[in-house]
Amino acid sequence: MTAEAGLPDTLRDLPAWTPDPVELADLELVLAGVYRPLTGFLGSFDTAMVIAGGRLADGTPWPVPVTLSVPKELTGHERVVLQDPEGVPLAVLRVAEAWQDPTTQGWRLAGPLEALRAPAHGPFHRLRRRPDELDAYEGGVLAVATREPLHRKQLGQLRQVAERLAAKVLVLPLLGGEHDESLVRALLGVRRELPDGAQIIPVPLPARGDQERDILLRAHVAAAYGATHLLAEREMEGTAVPLVVPEPWAYDADVEVWRPVARIEPDHVQAELTPERLNELLDAGEPVPDWFTPPAVAAELALARPPKRSRGITVFFTGLSGSGKSTVARGLADALVERGGRTVTLLDGDVVRRMLSAGLTFSRADRDLNIRRIGFVAAEITRHGGTAICAPIAPYAATRAEVRRMVSAVGDFILVHVATPLEECERRDRKGLYAKARAGQIPEFTGISDPYEEPDDADLTLDTSRLTPDEAVARILDLLVDGGWVRAE
Repeated sequence: MTAEAGLPDTLRDLPAWTPDPVELADLELVLAGVYRPLTGFLGSFDTAMVIAGGRLADGTPWPVPVTLSVPKELTGHERVVLQDPEGVPLAVLRVAEAWQDPTTQGWRLAGPLEALRAPAHGPFHRLRRRPDELDAYEGGVLAVATREPLHRKQLGQLRQVAERLAAKVLVLPLLGGEHDESLVRALLGVRRELPDGAQIIPVPLPARGDQERDILLRAHVAAAYGATHLLAEREMEGTAVPLVVPEPWAYDADVEVWRPVARIEPDHVQAELTPERLNELLDAGEPVPDWFTPPAVAAELALARPPKRSRGITVFFTGLSGSGKSTVARGLADALVERGGRTVTLLDGDVVRRMLSAGLTFSRADRDLNIRRIGFVAAEITRHGGTAICAPIAPYAATRAEVRRMVSAVGDFILVHVATPLEECERRDRKGLYAKARAGQIPEFTGISDPYEEPDDADLTLDTSRLTPDEAVARILDLLVDGGWVRAE
């Protein structure tokens, strides 16, 4: 891919590449100076040293690998334009090293970055700031780097610690989760309950999957923004700024306020609302109690996690050709329409092939692309509260898992394995496909000359050689009703 217009003439013929979401966040933070002393993506030796000991090759402490994955065909270039998902060029990477990850065997590019323009993608971008755009502050700064809203307990602890340190408060919403917009709105909604002068600055920092390294990286980011302390749930050494662990707080049912546990009579401590109980309330559409969180936060929680009966959902069928997927999927769509209360879209494999994926072959790469396209459409339907019913063969576990991740980021996902035996599918062979595959006329045919990877994560398994279509539909409806997605008749 070649860089588009809008670039200087000297750069227009360079190849262009769009990093994945984590790499794009890293790119933005490198360009903003948040990741100083890093000036670009790390090479193989620096990466190995960071993974092994949390330090760059020169001994500088650094918590996480900051690398750029690319297709192999980009490894022969000296410069590459890096762009955002809309194709807007953000920086030029001067390639110092092309290297292969020893674990994944994927290719990486390393080298310094030359900024072209400030990133402008993502929610609430107008609130983002570079560290050098903040006014200097001589006193202490207490940072809160969070992926969750601040409830009444955390707000009380924050005010207590800030007062004790005589520190200004800096709230850093860490973007890169499933509900970034709701997180920022929830924090803006409690601005009046923060100490005077508190600032809220969103930072693109997806979680890395390693809790200790994640805390170290949060501390580095907080330090870059001028923090002198970082509020944390536990102590840890080696952080860029000291961590401050607040004393335990609880809700005093006697006087109906949150305050330090040490000041509450033991029999007056009210049990805290657990994350599991909070999710149960949201799933059922019940109000979140005011004693637990401010109304503005409760409203955002309800938007981010709507009641199951109004939440978007994808029912994804997988199974061999002739297994009965399409018949059961159509029956389910009809049954949901008859019950009412949900908008239903059926994405059947054959229809999608004609309308969405025309021109694709039946190679593994094209079959994967077909499933990704179905997953993308299903995720958009789910995002907007609809019901997507998909019925492709989807033979590969990795691609099904990718679709599950896409949909689960915006709603709920149900995987139905139609496990009708191959012999029965061949016996039906309504289209004569199996006969052609056995004769070698159709290469890479699932179940004959290409594998079908049976799912081990199916929410429901059906065998239409033992069930009528109506019985199969009833089984799925029972699952949806029991789960709270569909109302009972």
